[in-house]
Amino acid sequence: MEQINFKQIKNTLILGAGDTGHIIAKKIITEQEKTFRLLGFLDDSLEKQDMSFAGVSVIGTLSDLPKLLKLYDIKLVIVAITSMDKVIFDKIEVICKQTKIALRRVPCLEDLLLKNEPLIDFADIPEQSLLNREPVQLNDADIKRQLHQQTVLITGAGGSIGSEICRQLLKYEPKSLILLGHGENSIYLIEQELREIAGNTTLVPIIADIKNRQQMHEIVGEYAPNAIFHAAAHKHVTLMEANPHEAISNNVIGTRNISEAADRFGVQSFVMISSDKAVNPTGVMGASKRMCEMIIQEFAQKSDTKFSAVRFGNVLGSRGSVVPMFKKQIAKGGPVTVTDPQMTRFFMTIPEAASLVLQAGVFSQGGEIFVLDMGEEVKILDLAKNIIQLSGYSLDDIEIKFTGLRPGEKLYEELLLENELEPQQIFPKIYIGKTKFVSFETLHTILENGDSWTKAELREEMLALANNKPVTQEENLKV
Repeated sequence: MEQINFKQIKNTLILGAGDTGHIIAKKIITEQEKTFRLLGFLDDSLEKQDMSFAGVSVIGTLSDLPKLLKLYDIKLVIVAITSMDKVIFDKIEVICKQTKIALRRVPCLEDLLLKNEPLIDFADIPEQSLLNREPVQLNDADIKRQLHQQTVLITGAGGSIGSEICRQLLKYEPKSLILLGHGENSIYLIEQELREIAGNTTLVPIIADIKNRQQMHEIVGEYAPNAIFHAAAHKHVTLMEANPHEAISNNVIGTRNISEAADRFGVQSFVMISSDKAVNPTGVMGASKRMCEMIIQEFAQKSDTKFSAVRFGNVLGSRGSVVPMFKKQIAKGGPVTVTDPQMTRFFMTIPEAASLVLQAGVFSQGGEIFVLDMGEEVKILDLAKNIIQLSGYSLDDIEIKFTGLRPGEKLYEELLLENELEPQQIFPKIYIGKTKFVSFETLHTILENGDSWTKAELREEMLALANNKPVTQEENLKV
């Protein structure tokens, strides 16, 4: 069904003047009258014609729908007949599609009585409406040539990005997908979902920890993947700020383990998910992702495997995104918490992120950092306002509260430093980063000795290396 611009939804009809229709009408009148203007009910019962509820009348039957849509400039039709025959609903759906009018079918009566939720569910908000730009469209012909009938391993396969990579990979009919993850429930869920659409692709769910070097070597050696997409990582900024040793162990050493296995067993292509937080990092999470990029760059210099990284901004709808938090806060009646009125972020949708990752594997010659042109930065304050309004509320209904920067956070983020960016796009909306100096010696010093350092010492070393200002603990002791 066509996406909806909720800002334009005003005139509304309810099909069905029974108990469910009355509940919907009451919810609109009491909760969302600033968003929806309820013009009337349609019902086929002769006894209900010209009756009214809370000042809203039954103005016709279902057969009157086509003419009333035009007469009253209707923007939304709500089907409040839970037992409506599928044939009748299909006809109504066709009429609404032809006239480009939004159509919603309400849940059962019990759900309406038990759940205190707005009429328009947050899931109805199209993610691309929050981007302030058109989603990036990628040509996947080359991807199919590379991955068709191949074995592909995805780490973090149960996560937001990893699971979407799995979904998109199925379009190219790989021979098998190796679904590797640490959380058994997330791997179980993605396997069950993919099994419905997998066709002839073999799905292999594996519960494993990328921190376990031997385990990674055994898995890659056994299944001999042609390509690896490495999406497993800790991504939460404030949690990693408090746990720098875990950021090193999981993100950096974990990346080294799976990269080492790819090199040893001759994997053709290895693509790592990076982050805009790796540029000029001010926190542990961003520094760890920059160190992961360094691992990739080091292996690219000596391996026949084509190692590359993909750097992009925040992902709308991911578990670590600010958007789900805003939705929960709005559902509770507010306040919506924003760090700072000037804070900005780059955003992309989950399908965009997955597409870029797959595309990078095609272009990689080894050692690149691919970057998506994600348009202009989005103010988090504007994003919060947009979600409030798209959810059917006004800015008077939901308070916005400013909380201040948390440890490791930045007011704005960058995708590449100016001197890192090659001037030409290699594909519409895709740039490639220049390889810059990396102190691999200092990197290995941190990985080998970091366990013996305090949190503060480790954090200092990580940030110094990630920002090209390495000073080892040994040198600190000499001062």
